[in-house]
Amino acid sequence: MAKSNNIVHQYFKKQIDGITILVKLNPILLSGTEITILADGTTEFRDLEFDGDIVKDLKIDGFESASPLEFNIYLSGLL
Repeated sequence: MAKSNNIVHQYFKKQIDGITILVKLNPILLSGTEITILADGTTEFRDLEFDGDIVKDLKIDGFESASPLEFNIYLSGLL
């Protein structure tokens, strides 16, 4: 199995009613992290496991490709 530090992750973003959802996807292990940024600026984090259709499902749900930089800024707590 591939080491996680050798994997190029995919990032997705969706905005709904003042809420921003960012998703980091490990396309090999089908795992990832979701960051929800609420309208008041608070953040919630969830570790997730996905199935093989996750990219298609995210696009159907209105997610678009996102910046790894934006995801990691929120993940590190800089914003």
